[in-house]
Amino acid sequence: MVKEYLSHKGVDFEEKDISIDAEAREEMFNRTKRMAVPTLIIGGEVVIGFDENRLNKLLH
Repeated sequence: MVKEYLSHKGVDFEEKDISIDAEAREEMFNRTKRMAVPTLIIGGEVVIGFDENRLNKLLH
């Protein structure tokens, strides 16, 4: 759902799979102190979960 939302909005993004990428997993935990997915970082703001209202605010 998140990938489709970002693609529909024309947002370039980098997807990291923390289930197979130990470096990405460590980076996410160091930045958020959580292991929740999806986690998005937009302009330094961390969004955990699919919060469409917050994403719309951050992307506009």
